[in-house]
Amino acid sequence: MKLPDDSQEADGPNLTPVIDVVFLLLIFFLVATEYAAEERELDVNLPEVAQAQPLSMTAQLIVNVTKDGTFKVVREEYNLGQLQTILMEARENNPQQTCLIRGDGESMLKFAVQVMDVCNKADMDYQIAAIQKR
Repeated sequence: MKLPDDSQEADGPNLTPVIDVVFLLLIFFLVATEYAAEERELDVNLPEVAQAQPLSMTAQLIVNVTKDGTFKVVREEYNLGQLQTILMEARENNPQQTCLIRGDGESMLKFAVQVMDVCNKADMDYQIAAIQKR
C-alpha cells in the first residue's frame, strides 16, 4: 500500500486552527460588546433656551503667534486689542476657560509675552506650548 506524500504539510504550519480561534473571538466580542446608544425610546419634548453655549467652551482657547507677530485664533487673524476683547469675552462666558499659547519658534518672545499679559488682564490661566528637541 502506498502512503500519501507528506511534503504538502511540510510547506508551512497549518493555520486552520488559528483562523478558527480568531473567528470565535470575533464572534464572542461582537456578542459581548454593549453598544452605547442614546435613549430615544421615550417621546420627550426638550426645553428651549434663549442663549446656549457650545459644549466645547471648556476646551482651551488656542492662540497662535506667527513669525511676524500676528495672533491667530480659530484661523482668524487679530491684533492685540481684538485678542484682548476675545479673551475677555471667553472668560466672561466660561470662568474656567484657559488659554494655550503656541508661538512660532522663530518669532520674537515679546509677542508671546504680550499674549501672556492679555491673559493676565483677563484673569485667565494660560500654558505655553513647546517641543523639546533631542
